[in-house]
Amino acid sequence: MGIEFSKIVGTFFLFFVTAIAEILGCYFPYLILNQGKSQWLWLPTALSLAVFVWLLTLHPAASGRIYAAYGGIYIFTALLWLRFVDQVSLSRWDVMGGIVVLCGAALIILQPNGLVR
Repeated sequence: MGIEFSKIVGTFFLFFVTAIAEILGCYFPYLILNQGKSQWLWLPTALSLAVFVWLLTLHPAASGRIYAAYGGIYIFTALLWLRFVDQVSLSRWDVMGGIVVLCGAALIILQPNGLVR
């Protein structure tokens, strides 16, 4: 299997950055609507969501496979967000679930017809 380590890391990193862009695109409206933060946050909201959509176009496979793998990376990233941004301790169930979805995403990404080429 001649897959380069840098391609694997690059693929996971691209999914991670994509997840951060999507989370930010949802987090800013949360701050505006639920916590009364400044309306100027609508601009970074739109920018984050535009970056999110653009990043999805950089993945070189069928969209369904991309979304399936992305879902696992998104869940893992959301748990990291919960821990480090929201400052909420993760339960062992959170950690185990994060590992399970990350392994599932890895299976989809690394399969012979997967996302790393």
